Amino acid sequence: MSEVLSARAVPHASLPVIDVSGLARVDPRQRAALGAALHAACIDKGFFYIANHGVDAALIEAARSEAERFFALDEAEKRQLDKAKSFCNRGYEPLRGQVLEAGTPPDLKEGFYIGNELPLDHPRVVARAFNCGPNQWPTAQAGFRPAMEAYFDALFDLAKRLTRGLALSLDLPEGHFDAFCNDAMGTLRLLHYPPQPPHALPEQKGCGAHTDFGCLTLLWQDSNGGLQVQDSDGGWIHVPPLPGTFVVNLGDLIARWTNDRYRSTLHRVVNASGRERYSMPFFFTGRPDYVVNCLPGCCAPGELPAYAPITVAGHLEACYRRTYG
Repeated sequence: MSEVLSARAVPHASLPVIDVSGLARVDPRQRAALGAALHAACIDKGFFYIANHGVDAALIEAARSEAERFFALDEAEKRQLDKAKSFCNRGYEPLRGQVLEAGTPPDLKEGFYIGNELPLDHPRVVARAFNCGPNQWPTAQAGFRPAMEAYFDALFDLAKRLTRGLALSLDLPEGHFDAFCNDAMGTLRLLHYPPQPPHALPEQKGCGAHTDFGCLTLLWQDSNGGLQVQDSDGGWIHVPPLPGTFVVNLGDLIARWTNDRYRSTLHRVVNASGRERYSMPFFFTGRPDYVVNCLPGCCAPGELPAYAPITVAGHLEACYRRTYG
């Protein structure tokens, strides 16, 4: 692997492991401690692990197993569900179908997009609201849809709970983001990364350096590793998988919402394991018509917000245009 794609291993303490069971605790001191831990992580790298998150390991295993089965299908079978056939960006994305880092070769990954299941007569779908509509499902893989819907629902619920922790971290009322979460949207991406080729093109990676678009990303990754996060000095550090945890990172929407007080940090994937790598990131984006404006307390005295108000949907559309054209 080229030196430019290398990263250094650092102690786990550089990315904190936060016990989020405190969100269910009555003791205000425990809730305040959780808010303080989240605040410290969000102003540092905006990346952290969460433990005791409450998602059943059996749900994760079922989703992982069905994802691997799908990616093992013949290319022609997978292409039957190509997301190009979907008006709402759902379904299969072929290998090299995305360029997340401008000026580099296409990403060495294939994926599958799943979102909120909305019927054709839903008002958002009738209006052709961005990313709103029905999913595409493989008909020959009977266990795929129930496994993914159960996993999607569990991660959706966890993300909503985490927004209450974010409110605590910002010294806001715990329910401050409830309206943002009401009728919210999310996206589950199933990803398969072949091993990094020994003679890859210059700067070719499993996933190019990028920041995420939305509010919160909750990542399950297999034991092969490969996720790298940019450190404050511009170098890269490994974010290895830790059993029983998810990696959580903030997206551009939170950075914008907090006037860049909270961090949306560049990250990438280099699958140097020599094995097939699988991951399942869940992106929580909130209610599409919610207007994002600078949060209370996120501007210093006399400081103006750096960003104009924008709807969640407007923000996401602008981000998608940057990577898909």
